[in-house]
Amino acid sequence: MNRRGFLVRAGLLAGGLGAAWWVRDNVLWAAPDVDFGASSDSGWVPYAEPRASVPTVDVRIGGRTVRALIDSGAQYSVIDRGLYDSLGRPATFDLPLVAYGVSGQPQLGKGTTLAVGFGQMELTGLRAAILALGPLAAEQGLGTPLILGRDVLSGVVLDVDTQGRRVRMVAPDAFVRPAGMVEMPVRRAGSDSLSSEVTVEGSTIQAVVDTGASALLALSEEAATSAGLLDGRPQRRGSSIVLGGAMASTLVQARTVTIGDVLYRDVQLPIYGDVVLPGFPAALLGMEAFEGRRVVMDLGRATVHLSGLDVAVAD
Repeated sequence: MNRRGFLVRAGLLAGGLGAAWWVRDNVLWAAPDVDFGASSDSGWVPYAEPRASVPTVDVRIGGRTVRALIDSGAQYSVIDRGLYDSLGRPATFDLPLVAYGVSGQPQLGKGTTLAVGFGQMELTGLRAAILALGPLAAEQGLGTPLILGRDVLSGVVLDVDTQGRRVRMVAPDAFVRPAGMVEMPVRRAGSDSLSSEVTVEGSTIQAVVDTGASALLALSEEAATSAGLLDGRPQRRGSSIVLGGAMASTLVQARTVTIGDVLYRDVQLPIYGDVVLPGFPAALLGMEAFEGRRVVMDLGRATVHLSGLDVAVAD
């Protein structure tokens, strides 16, 4: 396995926290315009990195193909500073932005407006923060210099087929939910993210549904303590790719974890240091929780629907 493949597998599939972060500002962040052309959806687009559990896709930007991460844990879309420079530095808008990753380290940046093509769909007027994404953008890491956040997802229905390693976006008014899917109980967390109730060894925790995170479930120290996981049981060190770099995490084994209709036993969970920011989530529910299922997320209607385990739903 080459270095890139090793890093993707070790850093993303074995407990990485993904790109979960919040970008905060004090003004209205306008949603992009979405044009499906003659269709009502983007068409299915394959994962650009099929070995990773998080949905990465090839998109068109500035006359070139770029890999993007679809990240429901990101409040806004983001372009890596290196990609921004290579595009000839499109015009910026003078707004100070502060971005915080799971590591709690802030970055200051500006914003720019982009046009992005995704399958048959075109996004125009996409406002993106210009930040240094570090390993998230590097070829030695995930290789995604563009992140499509909830500003994009709030205007579409996200349909992810984890078995087929493909994804599409659909116009909300045109989407017809396939037969055989069941609703996953979720609620709004803050203004636009969704969270689901999970249990860890009998302790109930609200976890943000985060397509940019690979781990089954990642917990803050406070949530892990309340669940009794930091009771002297064995620990080992792990690391995760996050905004601007990598961060250390602590891995502990939970005897039971219940997510929706599935009970997991003897699960290794990453624990990240508490982030002292208002509204930062106590837990992140990542793509490993949906492996083998088809996931339909509608942020506008605050719903998530799932196919049965290991059952691919026909189109």
